[in-house]
Amino acid sequence: MSLNQKGMLPFPPPISKDRVILDYPKCYSPEASLQLKPDWDPQTRDFCRDRGSRLQPWDRQKMSKVVVVGDLNVGKTCLINRFCKDVFERDYKATIGVDFEIERFEISGVPFSLQIWDTAGQEKFKCIASAYYRGAHVIVTVFDMADIKSLDHTRQWLDEAMGENQSGSCFVFLVGTKSDLLSSEERRRTERDAVKMAADMNAEFWAVSSKTGENVSGFFFRVAALAFEKCVLKDAENGTPASIGRGDSIIRQPPLSVKKRQHQ
Repeated sequence: MSLNQKGMLPFPPPISKDRVILDYPKCYSPEASLQLKPDWDPQTRDFCRDRGSRLQPWDRQKMSKVVVVGDLNVGKTCLINRFCKDVFERDYKATIGVDFEIERFEISGVPFSLQIWDTAGQEKFKCIASAYYRGAHVIVTVFDMADIKSLDHTRQWLDEAMGENQSGSCFVFLVGTKSDLLSSEERRRTERDAVKMAADMNAEFWAVSSKTGENVSGFFFRVAALAFEKCVLKDAENGTPASIGRGDSIIRQPPLSVKKRQHQ
């Protein structure tokens, strides 16, 4: 972020009303969730009530890094584009290397951002993408609900992403895309298999449709809320000032060419 004419960091535009989170977001279903509590942790509520914290300028440290992984053509880019730009493109070019979006939220009055990394599913780009797994706060493993084989591969994708991070340091989500392509019975059957896989991966499962938008916003709100609260509680545990996230792992990436798109 560049300085203004007075040599100061400019305040960003107001956060969009559709990125305001007040209540603790619900899970997709109790059978698919590891976080069943209905409300914010008391320490999180106390932090959000602190006017001094709410009036701090937005900065890069108030951010969590989300890495999205999965097979080629499972719909990772479509999922991100549906949330960040509210568009669905049936025909798009495969992601080359990595790409990322920054989405800004207001959570109980506190500004917070997700840096969402879209990684390539092609084998030839794995060596590039793996460098960007480091420092993740959330790992999203994606599969195509109409292609059950892609579900079988999610465990490998998670292992590769976790190989660049400390054990237990990340929230893990298992997301099934293209739910609109399945009949009711096929969806129930696939979701049963996915819930079992999620339990094995210690992940939370969501079924979404980027085409219709079903559950997409709910999923990303859930990600943002869990990441936000974990950062607040971690700072409280360490006795450090309430700065959200760890900026070093986010902004100091290998000098590879990636595209950045920031949405207000």
